[in-house]
Amino acid sequence: MTSDLVSVRYLVDEVEAAVEFYTEHLGFTINTNAIPAFADVVRGNLRLLLSGPASSAGRPMPDGTKPGPGGWNRIHLIVDDIDAEVARLRAAGIRFRSDVVSGPGGRQIVFDDPAGNPVELFQPAAR
Repeated sequence: MTSDLVSVRYLVDEVEAAVEFYTEHLGFTINTNAIPAFADVVRGNLRLLLSGPASSAGRPMPDGTKPGPGGWNRIHLIVDDIDAEVARLRAAGIRFRSDVVSGPGGRQIVFDDPAGNPVELFQPAAR
């Protein structure tokens, strides 16, 4: 393996809505656009694969189980000023799962993309 990119696949209900969300609100850029089935977006070393129901990743399993979005596993985006980012995203209509939580390593908050996949913003503690 030679790529410096780390890839994470998210199943989404609507690829176009997911691309718009990640590019407009979180600073990703489009790498591949095969809407409506698939697209991937990049931010730094993170490549986020957005797979819709028509993609190969969205096909039912042999037992009939259909893959779907959601859960608690999430991408983790480091920010310099979590309060400013939360205010900016709230002004854009983004709803959060909770308020900012503080811990020994820093501060974090979780929100969902349009399909219900969680995204975490994290501001490391000052060292």
